[in-house]
Amino acid sequence: MNNSDKVCTIDIGGSSIKAAVYALDGSMVEAFTKLPTPKPATPQTVLEVITELLKKFEAFDLISVGFPGYVRDNIVHTAPNLDSKSWVQVAFAKMLTEQLGKPAKIVNDADMQGLGIVSGKGLEMMVTLGTGFGTALLLDGKLLPHLELAHHPFKKNTTYDQYIGDTALDAKGKEKWNERMKRVLEVLKTVFNYDRLYIGGGNAKLLNFKLDDNITIVSNKEAIDGGINLWRDN
Repeated sequence: MNNSDKVCTIDIGGSSIKAAVYALDGSMVEAFTKLPTPKPATPQTVLEVITELLKKFEAFDLISVGFPGYVRDNIVHTAPNLDSKSWVQVAFAKMLTEQLGKPAKIVNDADMQGLGIVSGKGLEMMVTLGTGFGTALLLDGKLLPHLELAHHPFKKNTTYDQYIGDTALDAKGKEKWNERMKRVLEVLKTVFNYDRLYIGGGNAKLLNFKLDDNITIVSNKEAIDGGINLWRDN
């Protein structure tokens, strides 16, 4: 990685795919833009949308991707909110490099957002509220092994995804969803004993109750910013 490198950071979501280009000092080189996530969202159709999206950018040297599923060593293992069966054991970073001719890295989207916003002190947790429930844990600024907490049962046979994801929000309404979020945050505090919790994602703005002093709501922009740090020592 050279000091002059520019990083194209991509956030793949259930409803849209977003991208921007940044210099390593964090300054924006190419403005934030997005396109709808394809239906069905297979590796090939997502690759096609990303290719079209990046035509808007003049130049970049590195690619960082935040992905809504379990990712390890740049290989996607699960994608519950996309076309899940087609994403098993997919080397999507390699596909991007072959398609675009640039080195690429891919991590879970909550992991990438966490890399963009944590203070780097102590145990910090990142959660995202959107189509599903994303989580990341960082210790002194370093990513810990990713846990797909979204698919762990929260209540009886109901997972976190099912309990507080978009489907639950639409079915139960904002007030009931907020009551559920209170319960979830109490559990997270008890289980993880984090020093700080960050809440992002499109539904974070719907929270209508007082949060603990060590909880911060962050914007989706940090998910893009985290792509720069993905190319550092993490």
